[in-house]
Amino acid sequence: MSEIRKAVFPAAGLGTRFLPATKAQPKEMLVLVDKPIIQYAVEEAVASGLRNMIIITGRGKNAIEDHFDVSFELERVLEERGKSDLLSLVRAVSDMVQIAYVRQKEALGLGHAILVARDLVGGEPFAVLLGDDIIEGEEPCIGQMMEVYRRHRCSVIAIMEVPREEVARYGIIAGKPVGSPADGVFEVAEMIEKPSVEEAPSNMAIIGRYILTPTIFEVLEETGRGAGGEIQLTDALERLLGRERIVGYKFRGRRHDAGEKLGFLKATVEFALKSAELGPAFREYLKSLKLDG
Repeated sequence: MSEIRKAVFPAAGLGTRFLPATKAQPKEMLVLVDKPIIQYAVEEAVASGLRNMIIITGRGKNAIEDHFDVSFELERVLEERGKSDLLSLVRAVSDMVQIAYVRQKEALGLGHAILVARDLVGGEPFAVLLGDDIIEGEEPCIGQMMEVYRRHRCSVIAIMEVPREEVARYGIIAGKPVGSPADGVFEVAEMIEKPSVEEAPSNMAIIGRYILTPTIFEVLEETGRGAGGEIQLTDALERLLGRERIVGYKFRGRRHDAGEKLGFLKATVEFALKSAELGPAFREYLKSLKLDG
């Protein structure tokens, strides 16, 4: 198979967990300190050497396209006012990468969102990054997974250990280590979407980074609607296991769940503390709070 050249970013979801904030604003454009959450995922892909980006949008998602587009009026005003530092920040976003957009006309789940990218992806392996999951690390997570793909030449899913009582929130795998345990690669034998604690074959959860072979498109076409009346990617991956090998990869880095309110708030605090501009003053502010309990 060819090398990974394209990255897909599903961004057509309704963002119901953040209502009413997402009634008129895409969830992907919620700001984490000073950048919308989708930009963190795009920057991760760019840092991994990917240059062909495909964002799956839907109705009311125009702000995403505007964010990554050139803003001539804003740039002119900043230039006229001599705000060269802000001008550089704005231009860096639009110069970052070329992006193609395709619409998911119905919100039929993550699997369906990936399926609508088929014509733009073509018959080659590709990366999928979910903006809800922001992953910090010395190496970009998707870049680590691309290296695993080069060695194993099969679909790769990012996995992490979660507390046993939280398995019902995730797709869970059963698998055995491949090679040295330090490599973090597991041969996937089974996947279950949001199992109960009793049903879960492990506490190894699938999170929002994937390298997929083009066979996934054929499988998604055959996969009926599952939980919530949606085409679930985990269901399709389970079917793909009947045709192809899949490995799980325990990535090196820290994952922030920005897809739910508490996780978003925690990530905001941690990223603010790490900010060269805001960190020192914000740390002092937190120390000044008198918290009850």
